Amino acid sequence: MSSVENMWKIILIFVILIVILVILYWRTQRQLKELKWAKKSQSSRYGKMTEQFLPFLEDYPYDPQNFRFLGTPVDGIQFEKDKILFIEFKTADSQMSGRQKEIKELVDNKKVEFEEHRIM
Repeated sequence: MSSVENMWKIILIFVILIVILVILYWRTQRQLKELKWAKKSQSSRYGKMTEQFLPFLEDYPYDPQNFRFLGTPVDGIQFEKDKILFIEFKTADSQMSGRQKEIKELVDNKKVEFEEHRIM
């Protein structure tokens, strides 16, 4: 074999290795992205499940029997004799969503009303 033939074989092997590495990298990135999504989804489900039990913790300042879980846009409503509270549970560095901030602003501006609708 000539040195030119050997050089072409080496180049071909090199190209094949690069293609294999690119494919492996792409598949690994896709799997990592799927894992991150699954972890976030699982975390969200765990959070929704946990929020239903938080009013029963010892540190909760109100009677848990008067708490009604909503889930969205706020976690729940606490019905006390002298007030009604919208409750949102947060952990660590989590922040209120835009919709939750809008609801808080409506409450702060006393834009909360009660209506009765009769169905006949």
